Amino acid sequence: MDKARRNLVLNTLAVAALFGVLLAFDRFGTDYQVRILNNMAIFITLAVSYNLVNGICGILHLGPNAFITIGAYTSALLTLSPAEKQMTYIIEPLIWPLSVIQAPFALSLLAGGVLAAVFAFLISFPVFRVRGDYLAIVTLGFGEVVRVLCNAFQSVTNGPLGLKGLPPYTNLWWSWGIAVLTIILVTRLINSSFGRAMKAIREDETAARAMGIDPFRHLLLAFLVSAFFSGIAGGLLAHLITTISPTLFTFFLTFNLLMMIVVGGLGSTTGAALGAALFAWGGEALRVVESPMNLGLFTIPGIPGMRMVVFSLLLMIVIIFARRGLMGRNEFSWDRILARMKLVAR
Repeated sequence: MDKARRNLVLNTLAVAALFGVLLAFDRFGTDYQVRILNNMAIFITLAVSYNLVNGICGILHLGPNAFITIGAYTSALLTLSPAEKQMTYIIEPLIWPLSVIQAPFALSLLAGGVLAAVFAFLISFPVFRVRGDYLAIVTLGFGEVVRVLCNAFQSVTNGPLGLKGLPPYTNLWWSWGIAVLTIILVTRLINSSFGRAMKAIREDETAARAMGIDPFRHLLLAFLVSAFFSGIAGGLLAHLITTISPTLFTFFLTFNLLMMIVVGGLGSTTGAALGAALFAWGGEALRVVESPMNLGLFTIPGIPGMRMVVFSLLLMIVIIFARRGLMGRNEFSWDRILARMKLVAR
């Protein structure tokens, strides 16, 4: 069996094993465990798509919360029934035709991703005229503008009241199906000629331009793909927590995503997925440090917020001892795993 076919078989078996685990949790897991797995999958989708711009292209993009917001509100508005919208919009009525439209969940997710990509296309022209800190400031400003507009446009977003009572459509199959699809498509893009051109731009944009690579074209492609999957993830998030408001999509969300890809390894899709999984699981696992602990001779009282202190310390340790993240720029490789298994067998 040649290498490509072997990797295809192993990847298929790995996906089948993943969905076997999800089936077990779906049938026998608690609601809390299922919630953590859903959060993990949504964060993986967000981190992998965000890493495409920041890690692969080397662009400091600080506005993914804007695309998540657009996707979340678009999907939520399309899945709510006209009667539910009429009860929700008590200050100003929802504008037509959104007030009478209702769409299936799958179509609403697709619409959220497409609309996020459309906004990404519109802002790409001013964004990619600058580089470095200036680009970061422009994208950061866009994220804040979207959040402020969500507060102001009550006839569209219901303002600060947000949208409540969304149908809980997001489940393990939707969240992990989208996560796996995102990883596959982004990996194939990175391994294509477009991906190699993006990496060349990251290393030296002037040299890449001299070799005939159009930086705007390739950065735009990465920006649109990242925004599309961020919008879809926003729709999944909205229908997981079933209530959204502008306060949910602050810069703190972007900061969390940035932390995931830095810890996992900038430029590594595997690292982005690993960082997102650790963030989603670790944030819940560390809740134990906020509970009272009986050590026999004395009892340590629970301290609210202590898990974030411990989480910050762990983050500092990772950054100090693994400056390029857990994976660096390395990717998951069956060859490396099989080689180590042979060494262990010997």
